[in-house]
Amino acid sequence: MEIRGKVHEIGVIQQVTESFKKREMVVAYAENPQFVEYITFQATQDRTTIFDNLQIGQEVSVDFNLRGRPWTNREGTTTYFNSLVAWRVTPLTSQTSGGSTQPNYNDYPAPVDLTGSDDDDLPF
Repeated sequence: MEIRGKVHEIGVIQQVTESFKKREMVVAYAENPQFVEYITFQATQDRTTIFDNLQIGQEVSVDFNLRGRPWTNREGTTTYFNSLVAWRVTPLTSQTSGGSTQPNYNDYPAPVDLTGSDDDDLPF
C-alpha cells in the first residue's frame, strides 16, 4: 500500500527487546485539508533508518504493509491491533508552479489528544 502526506513527527529508535527494535513516524494525511488525519507508521529492525534523512513538514510517499494481530488480556478479552509497517519512504519534490492546490503544512490543524485512561496493560 502507499500513501502521500507530510512528515509531522519522527520518533527515536526504541529497543523493545534484545532482538527487536522499532521506530515511529507520524504523517499528516490531508485528503481533505479540513479533516487532516495523523497516521502513525512504524519501521522495524534494520529498516528503522529509513526515517533518518526526513524533515518535519516534508512531503513524502510511504510504502507500507498493513499488519493485524490479536491480544488477549488477563480477563480473557481479546482485542485486535493494526500496525502500518513502513518499508520505504520517498521524499517528494515540491511543486514549483504557482498553481499548487496543496495546503501549507503549517495551515493543518493540530492533532487532538484522544488518549484514554492509563489503566490498560497492553504489551507494547
